[in-house]
Amino acid sequence: MKKTIKLALVAAMALGATSAFATNGDLLIGIGAKARGMGGVSIGMGHGAESGIANPALITSVEGTEVSFGGTLFMPNVSLDGGAGYKDSAADMSMIPSVSIVNKVNDNFYWGIGMWGTAGMGVDYRDETAETMNMVTNLQLMQFGVPLTYAVSGFSVGVTPILQYGALDINYHMAGTEYGEGVAQDLAFGINIGAAYEIAGVTIGALYKSAIDMEYKGQLSSATQPFADFGIFPGAMGDNLEQPAEIGLGISYAIAGNTIAVDFKQIKWGDAKGYKDFNWENQNVFALGYEYAADAWAVRLGYNYGKNPIKELPAGPAQNGTVPMSSYAGDAMNLFNLAGFPATTESHITIGGTYDFSKKVSLDGAFTYAPETETSFDTSGLASMGMAAPETSVKHSQTALSVQLNYNF
Repeated sequence: MKKTIKLALVAAMALGATSAFATNGDLLIGIGAKARGMGGVSIGMGHGAESGIANPALITSVEGTEVSFGGTLFMPNVSLDGGAGYKDSAADMSMIPSVSIVNKVNDNFYWGIGMWGTAGMGVDYRDETAETMNMVTNLQLMQFGVPLTYAVSGFSVGVTPILQYGALDINYHMAGTEYGEGVAQDLAFGINIGAAYEIAGVTIGALYKSAIDMEYKGQLSSATQPFADFGIFPGAMGDNLEQPAEIGLGISYAIAGNTIAVDFKQIKWGDAKGYKDFNWENQNVFALGYEYAADAWAVRLGYNYGKNPIKELPAGPAQNGTVPMSSYAGDAMNLFNLAGFPATTESHITIGGTYDFSKKVSLDGAFTYAPETETSFDTSGLASMGMAAPETSVKHSQTALSVQLNYNF
């Protein structure tokens, strides 16, 4: 058991230097191939060891010891129109790892360990025209956790203390000058708390994830300082970019190999440091999943919807000098959101399955598709200063392939 844990964690760390677009804001719609095959459903339905990050109360579906190792090949397609037509971001592929281990100690107590790529976003316009600001951004988030769960009479409660690693880099060109301080990193703690109750094929789950406050020194402050120098911002932003708290409820019903599950959660972007300054709103996410499981295989379908959390700010007046320059702050935020952090996808369609090679070894797979969205924000105030087009637009779609190998003993 100890050797297996060491090997799995080493493999996860080897894959850990990744950047990606995620789907609900900067968060993946699900962690692990089973959840991703069902539209991210994971609060009211157990998925074995991978539930340690999603709802630790549901690791009770593990019958002995389970090791799950895999990852997601994430392929976003993002393009920006900053006034010279759409230009494609070169940040179009990344690998996101996932390792989960759970051990059933007895009928009442379960514990585990895991490391998961949970979120990220980024663009790369370094080789494109000046209208893209040659923007390069890269946010990476990895979480390490130890799920602990107590179960009795169909009721279970679990906690997963979280240590989160984050890295952020923002670099761009404006008026012939390059701005950026290189990569900044941080570590911070959080906690996931889950509960579940199962009776007669029905499972009801609840989840709370705490906010995790991250500080990336020199990133947001350096990126916004030029706009403060021009008088557009009253001052540079702080360097805190807090991963938001989440609350959620889920329910599933299983009968004769068929399972239907529904999740609802709210991601509190509007309360998180940094994101609320960029005018992100709290995001309600709905997930619907279906699974048919036979003796040695299973198929899954899912749908996930979360409205784009980025809200357009009112743009400043077109005539420079008629009001204080700070009136153009909305234009600048609109530009930063679409050029550097366009987390604008909304609907996600998923399909997945499992094949059991034996009673001990199985393979999960999932494919996720997010149809293209097109989002346009008013940046006419900056246009009057020669710093942007009257309107800035971004197109964004995603595909992803998840694979996960499970070993039970």
